[in-house]
Amino acid sequence: MASEAAVEVNAISAAAPEAEATTGAEKQPHKLERKWTFWFDNQSRPKQGAAWGTSLRKVYTFDTVEEFWCLYDQIFKPSKLPGNADFHLFKAGIEPKWEDPECASGGKWSVTSNRKANLENMWLETLMALIGEQFDEADEICGVVASVRQRQDKLALWTKTATNEAAQV
Repeated sequence: MASEAAVEVNAISAAAPEAEATTGAEKQPHKLERKWTFWFDNQSRPKQGAAWGTSLRKVYTFDTVEEFWCLYDQIFKPSKLPGNADFHLFKAGIEPKWEDPECASGGKWSVTSNRKANLENMWLETLMALIGEQFDEADEICGVVASVRQRQDKLALWTKTATNEAAQV
């Protein structure tokens, strides 16, 4: 009986390092293919004479799935935005301005909605597609903007090369 207990304890001890190794691997962050940056722009109270983009703020750059979900769950939902405000998610190193060299020759695809729930769903689905590299022409995409307005909300996907018709479609 004592020898059976010793064998059982040894079997458990032998399995323990394997279990620790498994849980250690699970704790590793899930890296994304590239870094992404959230931006915020509140145009609800523009200062008179202020140039466009002066209220644009870089919020956070992330490169793991876990960071994305922490950010999204806490703050990055269009329903939490004041009127005339925008959330942006762009590839790290690209500013959400047409003057940025990556965007200067680009264009955008836009969709509008008068229902807040639609914008929330479109925003999340687009974010996941971007960070998950689900677009066929992912290198042609600069980022996405969610714009909250009084009458209609808008989601716009910014592209790099407007003249590249095949990639645009």
